[in-house]
Amino acid sequence: MKWIKIKWSPEEADRWSKEDYLTFILSPLIYFLLALGTIWSLLFRWYGWVTLAISGLLLWIMIKIIDPKLKAISRDYEKKQKQFLEELEKIERWEN
Repeated sequence: MKWIKIKWSPEEADRWSKEDYLTFILSPLIYFLLALGTIWSLLFRWYGWVTLAISGLLLWIMIKIIDPKLKAISRDYEKKQKQFLEELEKIERWEN
């Protein structure tokens, strides 16, 4: 999947991109296939299991697409949170 970007800076990851639109489309499709596959599987239809397998595959693809963006945003948030807590601790101790 060369057309999917893997390395993100926090600023880039915060903006909408083709990866976001792709997961925006995949997410409801996965939920629909999961519900349909569950119903068909409970009714012992063979295509229910196929539908569940397809929804699982699409879920795996969606996670592979969006996870690098989420990790970049998370790392940036953790860094900012650490700085904030250090600053708050200085204020609590009356340090300049």
